[in-house]
Amino acid sequence: MTTDIHDYLAEFEDIPGTRVYTTKRARQGYWLNQFAMSLMKAENRKRWLADEEAYIADWPVTSEQKEALLARDYNRMLDLGGNIYYLAKIFSTDGKSFVEAVSTMTGMSVDEYKAMMQAGGRSPDGVRSIREGR
Repeated sequence: MTTDIHDYLAEFEDIPGTRVYTTKRARQGYWLNQFAMSLMKAENRKRWLADEEAYIADWPVTSEQKEALLARDYNRMLDLGGNIYYLAKIFSTDGKSFVEAVSTMTGMSVDEYKAMMQAGGRSPDGVRSIREGR
């Protein structure tokens, strides 16, 4: 039995709340991720924090990526090809811990997120397929 690669990869889009980092996403987010990695240098962090609009203008990110960056909408950045390990440079520059940033992606407070994770993470019960609604 032969599986079409496009059908196989499309299945990844059916997992609720999960963005699988595929080669398509990597290509889509290349400049977004390069931007994030630029924040590894102190002089770039200083420029970004001083004038975000001016600093981001130097990067060929899409307008959607720019909006997500300025809004610190990490879920949208993931949708647009961002890799969480690169995006960590952004929230670290903002002085946020990984837990603080990720809690914003869940709609939970930091304390609620910590409690959920300490209790074993998200429940496996609930919607497991977007397409099938189950």
